[in-house]
Amino acid sequence: MEERPETELISIPATPRASTPEILTPSGQRSPRKEAGVSTAKSWTPTSFISPRFLSPIGTPMKRVLVNMKGYLEEVGHLTKLNPQDAWLPITESRNGNAHYAAFHNLNAGVGFQALLLPVAFSFLGWSWGIISLIIAYFWQLYTLWILVQLHEAVPGKRYNRYVELAQAAFGERLGVWLALFPTVYLSAGTATALILVGGETMKLFFQIVCGPLCSSNPLTTVEWYLVFTSLCIVLSQLPNLNSIAGLSLVGAVTAITYCTMVWVQSVSQKRPPSMSYEPISMPTLTASFFSVLNALGIIAFAFRGHNLVLEIQATMPSTFKKPAHVPMWRGAKVAYVFIAMCIFPVAIGGYWAYGNLMPSGGILNALFGFHSHDIPRGLLAVTFLLVVFNCLSSFQIYSMPVFDSFEAGYTSRTNRPCSIWVRSGFRVFYGFVNLFIGVALPFLSSLAGLLGGLTLPVTFAYPCFMWVLIKKPAKYSFNWYCNWILGWLGIAFSLAFSIGGIWSMVNSGLKLKFFKPN
Repeated sequence: MEERPETELISIPATPRASTPEILTPSGQRSPRKEAGVSTAKSWTPTSFISPRFLSPIGTPMKRVLVNMKGYLEEVGHLTKLNPQDAWLPITESRNGNAHYAAFHNLNAGVGFQALLLPVAFSFLGWSWGIISLIIAYFWQLYTLWILVQLHEAVPGKRYNRYVELAQAAFGERLGVWLALFPTVYLSAGTATALILVGGETMKLFFQIVCGPLCSSNPLTTVEWYLVFTSLCIVLSQLPNLNSIAGLSLVGAVTAITYCTMVWVQSVSQKRPPSMSYEPISMPTLTASFFSVLNALGIIAFAFRGHNLVLEIQATMPSTFKKPAHVPMWRGAKVAYVFIAMCIFPVAIGGYWAYGNLMPSGGILNALFGFHSHDIPRGLLAVTFLLVVFNCLSSFQIYSMPVFDSFEAGYTSRTNRPCSIWVRSGFRVFYGFVNLFIGVALPFLSSLAGLLGGLTLPVTFAYPCFMWVLIKKPAKYSFNWYCNWILGWLGIAFSLAFSIGGIWSMVNSGLKLKFFKPN
């Protein structure tokens, strides 16, 4: 019998690796094709059996089929359960994030107006305890950040795209919601409200500086400036998903680094007030001193917010066995927190060096305006305040995204269809004006950094340690086991203490604290 050429028996073209549209893969398990020269991990994958040794005795056509199948399976990645609803929600709608986006988002969420309050904490703690507390808090939260990044895909076949989902996996369905939902929503919505207050008041000061004493126009009231700032936030919030605000996060990161640097450089370059001292602020009673220290530690804890957004940021990235999402996420987070350290440590140390125990409760920006408004050129002050406004506008978007996601998740689960552009816009307009109403009703909220830090401290310092023990299950009584349990319970104890200190400080001041003193 005449043999036919091998090419006539079968001809199997290589399978093209074109990416599937995002809407067809809502869990985001597709990723760009592997680049040449990138080393692969030695761990087991579903295609480990397709090795050169296995393929050696097989003829060319069958070998080609198996090689193509191996490439497809490696591109698809691990077999994660698909949730069609993910393709409709703002956090998981787009899965094309990368390390650059992670750095922008983490930096925008991690640096903000709360860093300007750190010198206030130093004025109660002094040099030694202030620096020690800041260093411990920085490395503690860096460790819990690493934990959250690793736990994003801790269970094979499951991605925990939201902080509450990971809490449910660790603590149980009901307990996880009770423990995590309130502090995360409170942190997102409370921060958004504080940003409206800070942004509106900064816009008012910017107008006063630019307009000057000879301005003949009728200035807007503080509440009207809140309304202007809220309107700008609502316009920017129409961007559909978390990846779409990467440009805004870049603007927020750049402006935060710039104005933090400008503020501490301008402060240390000016002559210090003659009556200042580096002795911690003395209180009339021992009890008052104790609660003041607790409130100061709460301010330091509040400076390291943003962990409620870590899983959400990581959820915007594709993930496969060869390229898991935690690799670019951790790379971007490390870069971001280097810049965060370059902002918060100089602001805290430089601000306390420049003003000592004369630091007003509003923070270093308030001190700069109060002590040196006539010494610094108006243009430089105006630029500083304008950068604060830009940063507040950018931070509002990333902190509001989890709330937008919750609104739309409730709508899509009931209607089984994605939100239309009108429904999505309605949710965001409603959310913006609710925060405006809360800010007008509680205008002292922006000064309650100690209370906010105490109430939301478990999200950053405590819960991740418990989650690691409950999900990863390290050997009982090992160093890892002891370390995480101790850190977790210390975080809970500090949360209770700092919250009490924040409440005492608020009541003791008669609810008169404000981020900026009204004119």
